[in-house]
Amino acid sequence: MKRYLFVLLLLIIGLAACGSDEPAKITLMTHDSFAISEETIALFEEENGVTVELLPSGDTGAALNQAILAKDAPLADVFFGVDNTFMGRALDAGIFEAYDSPLLAEIPDALKLDPSNRLLPVDYGDVCLNYDKARFAENDLPLPQSLADLTDPAYAGLLVVENPATSSPGLAFLLATIAEFGEDGYLGYWADLKANDVLVTNGWEEAYYGSFTVASDGERPLVVSYASSPPAEFIYADPPVDEAPSASLVAPGMCFRQVEFVGILAGTEHRDLAEELVDYILSQPFQEDMPLNMFVYPANENAELPAEFVEWTQVPEETAVLSPQTIDANRETWIEAWTEVVLR
Repeated sequence: MKRYLFVLLLLIIGLAACGSDEPAKITLMTHDSFAISEETIALFEEENGVTVELLPSGDTGAALNQAILAKDAPLADVFFGVDNTFMGRALDAGIFEAYDSPLLAEIPDALKLDPSNRLLPVDYGDVCLNYDKARFAENDLPLPQSLADLTDPAYAGLLVVENPATSSPGLAFLLATIAEFGEDGYLGYWADLKANDVLVTNGWEEAYYGSFTVASDGERPLVVSYASSPPAEFIYADPPVDEAPSASLVAPGMCFRQVEFVGILAGTEHRDLAEELVDYILSQPFQEDMPLNMFVYPANENAELPAEFVEWTQVPEETAVLSPQTIDANRETWIEAWTEVVLR
């Protein structure tokens, strides 16, 4: 009888072990704007026998804060979405492990802002001023050729921007003005914009879909948005249109380039799978799926772009430049000073 019970116990243990043979799981922490086709995720899962769990965690700053707070007990294995405006903070926090992915050979050196390869470039996009082509043509109004032009009374009441304390493109535009006018001059510039009736909203959606004349019933034909917004307007136009109704102002210094990164979170228990996922994110299947999902440019120079993206997106030849270290050292001070001048 005892022998029978012993054999039965071994059988139960064996069945339990077989029942626990589930696919491995890897968690990808992202900002809320992350979007990729289900088929692209499924391809990685099938090739690696793994389940990918997505963990959207707010905007870039909020997601990074969560990752830093959970440093001793990481919430995920891989983090997607740190950009160059938060890069210094992310690296100083020590939450990423270095990984020299072989796919880095397919990414231009200009996008590799972290020599330690704790953060690897995934995509980039340019925050620019978008304008309503029809509205400017109807009013025979010349296009601004510089940031300084926006203070001209001819553009009074035409511009809507986002608060840099609560909006990623808002912060990028603030940084463009600091790069253009310097720390001694950007506040005077913003005071002039305020006097010229600039409208400030909390976020991009409120500015774009609440005030921009192309996408709303608003009265502002100039908005801080992305150089990739015009192709989105063309692709999703209902009814269809023959050309994008908006375009971007891309004169030197008028745009700020955001670069997004991916990194392996320190303490992951799935280092090998994390490396595979990072490689996949940098590979052509993933990179070619990004433009029409997140409307960003792929970092991999071998990735092919959709025709609509090529036709309607303007690429600035000379963007505003501030190093991640400079941004990290001054971001909060700059935002507080801006708030005092513009909102109070």
